[in-house]
Order: sequence, then structure tokens, then C-alpha cells
Amino acid sequence: MDPRAVRTRRRLQDALLALARERALESITIADVAEHASVNRSSFYQHYTDKEMLLADALANRAADAGADLSDLSMDDIGPEPPAALLRWFIHLAEHAPLYRQALGGAAAPDAAAGMRRRMQSVVADTTVRLGVSEDAFGMPLDVFAAGLTWTLLGVAASWLERDPLPPPDVAAGWAWRMLVRRNF
Repeated sequence: MDPRAVRTRRRLQDALLALARERALESITIADVAEHASVNRSSFYQHYTDKEMLLADALANRAADAGADLSDLSMDDIGPEPPAALLRWFIHLAEHAPLYRQALGGAAAPDAAAGMRRRMQSVVADTTVRLGVSEDAFGMPLDVFAAGLTWTLLGVAASWLERDPLPPPDVAAGWAWRMLVRRNF
């Protein structure tokens, strides 16, 4: 990708995240984002179709920057305790809890939630293939397996983020891990 496009996308992402820390997502307009990023509206639309797709992209990139996108899971991580990558993901969610509440809640940003789900499902599928696990091991197509894991993770995350006070990230990671691998509850 052209470095200028990468910079513009990053500026738009930073602008949206900064604005979302100040006010509710539904009150932020494309014009607000463009102005905060010091780009014009047409530049916004050259890179994104809407604010929700920008949000999904921004959250995915911030998670990757924080090493919290779950892409570094390995077979060595399968054990009784949640893997470090899963804990990092929940720590990342906690650090940006108000924004993730809005995104995963779906009402303020349904397209962002769908974008997050698609990205995570792709990471899960790619990680599964990278780990050398075949579809035969699951007894179902890889996309079905990846969708199930993704919905489980996002469901636990969304429910956890609704709690007040918010339990620590290691508690949420433990809940998710039990849902994923320790079915003895």
C-alpha cells in the first residue's frame, strides 16, 4: 500500500479514537473525524465507506500494535491457564473499555462489530491453519470452527465489558479460556 495512504488511514484512525474518548461514537460525524485528522471528507471516503469500518480498522490495528490480536497463539499455549495472547487481548479491551463497549454492544456501531467479528474470524482461521490443525480434527469446516470460536470470544468480551465494576482482565481471560477449551463446568 502507498505510504501516503497508510499515513492517512492512521491519521483517520487516531482521530476517531481520540474523538471517541471524548464523546459517544454516535455523536461523532465523518466531518468531525476528517477535521480532527486534518484531511478533507473526500480523503475519508477514499479510504473508508463509513465511520464503523474506520472504527473496526482502528481497533484491529491498535490490537495488533499492542500484540493483542491473538495471532501469536501456539500449540504450546494449550493448557489449563489462558495463554498470554488471550490475556493481552483482554488487557487491551480493558484499556479501551468505553470504546469496545460501544463497538461490541452493536447498537452504536453494528458495522464495526461485524467488521471486528470478520477480522477476528480470519485471525482464528489463519492461526488454526498455521498451527497445522486440519478440518478433520474438528469434524466441521474450518470457517464454521473459526466462527464458533470468534462468537465465543466476542460474547464473553461483550458480557464482561458490561459488568460494573469491570472484573480484572485475567478473570475475563479465564472465563473465555474455560469456554474454549475446558468444557468441564
